Amino acid sequence: MMKMPAPKTPVTLTPAAVAQVRRLMEKTGAAGLRLGIKKGGCAGMEYTIEPVQVADPMDVAIEQDGAQVLIAPMAQMFLFGTEIDYVSDVLESGFRFNNPNVVEACGCGESIKFGDVPTL
Repeated sequence: MMKMPAPKTPVTLTPAAVAQVRRLMEKTGAAGLRLGIKKGGCAGMEYTIEPVQVADPMDVAIEQDGAQVLIAPMAQMFLFGTEIDYVSDVLESGFRFNNPNVVEACGCGESIKFGDVPTL
């Protein structure tokens, strides 16, 4: 019998992102962090992250080493293949998204544009 490969998770987390998601879950008492996309910013779209107590039945849940990220239904097609990192340095700290679907980003890195996908 041929073994089927495990399905690829739509989003992966670096160890630093796992640690930060777990810290935020503990601090807020959340069951996970929901990752989404909304209209806004100079390039047209922005990532959203919010703690949630209960997953939406349509969310895609990714659990990695105790960190739970829920991907909102409307964001799933925009985020497939994304690696989430967490960076903290002297000037700023925050989540960073290595998203292969982004075709343009603004100078501040907060706003993004996707190619050949319907707008929200």
